[in-house]
Amino acid sequence: MVEATTLGARIASGVVVPLIKKLFVADQPGAALVDKPVRISALISFSGEKRSVTPKDVEKVADELVRRALKAAGPHEQPVDPAEALAVRNALAHSLAALGTITIEDVEAVSMGPEGFANLLRSNAGTVIISFGLSASGELFYERLLHTACLHILNFFTRRSTYIARQLTVNTQQLARLVQAIDILLDRLPSQTAEDAAFEDRYATHIAQRHGTLTIYGLDAGTSEWPLDTAYLSLEATRERTGPGGSGLHVPAEQVLAQHDQVLLRGVAGSGKTTLVQWLAVTAASRTYEHGLTHLIGRVPFVLPMRRILRPGAELPIPGDFLKAVACPVAGDQPAGWVDRVLRARRGVLLVDGIDEIAGERRESARRWLRELARTFPGNLWLVTSRPSAVPERWLTAAGFNELTLSPMARHDVATFVRRWHHAAGADEPTGASLLQAVRTTAELNRLATNPLMCGMLCALHRDRNGFLPQDRKSLYEAALSMLLERRDRERGLDDPGGVRIPYATQIQLLQRLAWWLIRNSRSEMDRSDALHIITQALPSLNLSSEAEEIYTSLLLRSGLLREPADGRVDFLHRTFQDYLGSRLAVQELDFDLLLNNADKDEWEDVVLLAIAHARPKEAGQMLRRLVEQGTPRGKLLAAAGLPYAAEVAPAIRSFVEVGVQLLVPPGSSAEAEELARAGGELVLSLLPAAEGLDDFAARHVVRTASELGSESALHFLTQFREHPSMDVQRTLAACWPHFERELYAVEILAHLPRQARVTVRDTDDLRALRSIGGWADIQVVGAYRVEDLTELIVRERLIRLGLEASHPVEGLAWLSAFPNLKRVHVTSEVSEAVAQQAPDQIELITPPPWRS
Repeated sequence: MVEATTLGARIASGVVVPLIKKLFVADQPGAALVDKPVRISALISFSGEKRSVTPKDVEKVADELVRRALKAAGPHEQPVDPAEALAVRNALAHSLAALGTITIEDVEAVSMGPEGFANLLRSNAGTVIISFGLSASGELFYERLLHTACLHILNFFTRRSTYIARQLTVNTQQLARLVQAIDILLDRLPSQTAEDAAFEDRYATHIAQRHGTLTIYGLDAGTSEWPLDTAYLSLEATRERTGPGGSGLHVPAEQVLAQHDQVLLRGVAGSGKTTLVQWLAVTAASRTYEHGLTHLIGRVPFVLPMRRILRPGAELPIPGDFLKAVACPVAGDQPAGWVDRVLRARRGVLLVDGIDEIAGERRESARRWLRELARTFPGNLWLVTSRPSAVPERWLTAAGFNELTLSPMARHDVATFVRRWHHAAGADEPTGASLLQAVRTTAELNRLATNPLMCGMLCALHRDRNGFLPQDRKSLYEAALSMLLERRDRERGLDDPGGVRIPYATQIQLLQRLAWWLIRNSRSEMDRSDALHIITQALPSLNLSSEAEEIYTSLLLRSGLLREPADGRVDFLHRTFQDYLGSRLAVQELDFDLLLNNADKDEWEDVVLLAIAHARPKEAGQMLRRLVEQGTPRGKLLAAAGLPYAAEVAPAIRSFVEVGVQLLVPPGSSAEAEELARAGGELVLSLLPAAEGLDDFAARHVVRTASELGSESALHFLTQFREHPSMDVQRTLAACWPHFERELYAVEILAHLPRQARVTVRDTDDLRALRSIGGWADIQVVGAYRVEDLTELIVRERLIRLGLEASHPVEGLAWLSAFPNLKRVHVTSEVSEAVAQQAPDQIELITPPPWRS
């Protein structure tokens, strides 16, 4: 077989250029300044005002590129088999269709180069290529074809008559931005002595070197350094809006100081607080002005980790001692009074990291120190970070600080992190892709992947085991706990954090006592005093000489499993670990009656299943039998889901459980499907039959059951039904769209269905999601709408049938003529005769009879 990476070079330009040119509207003379900015999406022929092709033609372009590449390879050097060639075509078409959504200008695109532009297309396509089921060779083939297409697209841009004129205009704009940056610098930079200026240069170099890399943990070699510019992951910071009906305010974390001069940023262990501090420091010190963060131009960063600057018996430093307090190697060359001059000129960026890492009795003095400095040197930027529970709400409000919280990682953040981690680790891309697939389709992994620390843990586990995570939940949690409780601090050089060394087995014993107390008492958190009491009671049985307070603090700060969500309260950061540890102690204490008596409660589901995994074979068998004997759908489903958790099950017990669940799965009606989803929750997914071999009737109700869950795991389960031949099944899949995240469902399910199935849209985001996959033929618009939204966002050539819940009071229905292939419109509200007559002749207009109005 020929190498897939060489195929792009074998497709002659004479073949590619006409195909690529079809995607764009005809060129116009001039610089197109009246249309400024010239977005790429405006140049696309299947989405702009002047259309020559439809989204279907994008598939034809992709199909032709694949066909030509395979032909160039020759019959004996095919990189992929015919079935995968179709998947490559679909992936390539999906990426090229994203041209219609890209909002950057053509000049910007050219400056990115073909590789950068290909990455942008993949990102805007809203999916990872593993969604198309490509093998490693298939991915290489797809990547090469996309690169080839992007190379010719960028070349096409440069040959347009407007490009040179636009380039001159962009150069003028860049010059204007440079002038603006210089104006800001002149305003912020006072007249400096040569000594101050020279020292600032040296200090900026030190900051870039000291904080320009990010240490990651969990690699086979122990630790590794990432360049910060590639490792940094932009997360969101939120602030809850107070008042009736207020929703949270969201801002990219690196923009928090653009919104407010003084910010207290909270985040759980491993959420990326320190990485954000490093990024802001390096960006401010870089003295480049391409990042667009004008509030950092001309400023001087001071990174102040609280653990380092507040030493036992020492006072917090005054500004002149900032560099000395963090052991900065250039501190000795600092001109006298330089820090004071920087702060009085309002040029400082003070990054105070880790309020939670100092003793509780010292935090009040830290607050006074922050308040006095902020008042003495107004106009500087302040970012203070802390774990959520270390300080109470409004801790710095009196000093003028705004409080924000780092949000959990979104789906695309997880994908980006996993790709970067594997690149830094030297692992191949298919390994990272297989982990992403596991995270998205396995509920427990999905629940764990919420912040960089936990994502890094999963990556390390995956790589340590040569690309395979443990196959059962019990083994997965055991491995994860070992990494969190043993390896993390050891690799960071923190063998004795806080002077307390707690062996791994002892940590497990203490944590499971806390977990089981929370579960038994149906609590999600406990008082700090209760936690101390539980630890105190355990001490006589443990080989520890430390006090309960010291042990508690070590578990809280170092385990990564506990947190204080509010002052004096403690809970588990991840409920999955609480359930695992609690179930372990429940089995040790033989609390089987308590487990089974609570099996009907949703919050006990994982506890019961993991208890079956921890139990000895006879104990597990008794639990399974008693669950079925409860006689409830919930008990039977839980027993069936628990079978794989038991290491050994007697044949009679297995048969008893299987018979008990046969009348429930698969469901026989829509009502039974809804009831099954309510009774079983996520555990139903492991019991539902696969699409292969199901008749149309059963397949439709299985789809209905999974859709009621609305989770990412359910979505993955439904992907096996998208090629089902039954139109009823396809209609059901289309109708299930509102249960899921709209963009993801559109890519994973709708894009693979016949466009004739009806879909319901409720807002413009739904319309954009449909547009991103090439449009839809049968659309039902629920609720009020704006004509301009429909005509702008619906792919006009694609639409055949349209349903409207409300007629438009101003434009009437004449606007329907914008859709050349529209055949039928169904309006469920009253339409006057005059308005009805405005509908184009080729459209069958269906309106309700007068008695329904």
